[in-house]
Amino acid sequence: MIDIDTLLEMLVARGGSDLHLLSGDPPRMRVLGDLETISEDKIGAKELLDGINNFMPARSRNIFEKDDNADFAHSIEGCGRFRVNAFRHLNGVGVIMRSIPMETASLEDLSMPDIMTSISKQKSGMILVTGKTGSGKSTTLAAIVNEINSTLKGHILTIEDPVEFVHEQKNCLMSQREVGEHTNSFADALHSALREDPDVILVGEMRDLETMSLAVTAAETGILVLGTLHTNSAADTVDRIINSFPTNKQDHIRTMLSTSLRSVISQQLIKTIDGKGRAAAVEIMINTHAVANVIREGKTDQIDNSIQGGRAVGMQSMDTAIKNLLTDGKITPEAAFEAANDKSQFTQFLKKNNESV
Repeated sequence: MIDIDTLLEMLVARGGSDLHLLSGDPPRMRVLGDLETISEDKIGAKELLDGINNFMPARSRNIFEKDDNADFAHSIEGCGRFRVNAFRHLNGVGVIMRSIPMETASLEDLSMPDIMTSISKQKSGMILVTGKTGSGKSTTLAAIVNEINSTLKGHILTIEDPVEFVHEQKNCLMSQREVGEHTNSFADALHSALREDPDVILVGEMRDLETMSLAVTAAETGILVLGTLHTNSAADTVDRIINSFPTNKQDHIRTMLSTSLRSVISQQLIKTIDGKGRAAAVEIMINTHAVANVIREGKTDQIDNSIQGGRAVGMQSMDTAIKNLLTDGKITPEAAFEAANDKSQFTQFLKKNNESV
């Protein structure tokens, strides 16, 4: 039987983010965004299934047998906590395990822009952290929760699938609920949350129309709602939410978003110039009067222009964030060019780099 815990300990020691185990293939781990092969030995289907069953909770095992995939969390004392997705595939079974740091980083630890601290002090409305899988959304969201937990007094309720960062109680009362374990769905938990006197609700992922609708409603009632979406920019995020609703309700949701949305933080991770880590490039949209008008009028294509014009209040575009990392010497011109939206802005840096070689 494959010793998955030993591989996870190796992942943490290497500073990796994900362990990939697929039957019929050798084990791999993702380090600084790249998949690396751990050994050349291919994993057998039975040995991997036995290894997964060694720590898969009974509830998750039942779901796995029924649906051929399951999400759950796994912990190793003294090593860390891991988000797990087990699934069946063509050659048998597979499992992907995401490493979750044992300690919650602060916004300062993550080198986040100073405006993020101010954003975290909002009392109501909606703050969304977005980006593709593996872009550090959960880590940033946990840092925001940590900031609130350290500076304010109130009740923070998290709804996650599964629970990732386990927050200690500081100034706030913490209630952490796991979908499947403590509630049937994000929507069910949100329905219940409105009767649980929360000051802050964290929604691990806004997956469907009902969850989005309830989250916006909660934000309208004076609760601070934190959530994530798999979108790559502030404009895409607003469009995703609005387009999730039926056409006859989209005008109404635009109006609600224009008043309840506080900020959209979109991010990606870029390998640092020394090859030893990754830096976060962060786009920040703050819902100023100008942005609210753009959202209300359905002119989301103008959000990027509003961000460019909002530097005085702390807004920054993704390309500006990337350019700052480049001029600070944290990333290479090649990495900046690859990550940029408007690549024409970065060709000059590539030319200078090539000329200096």
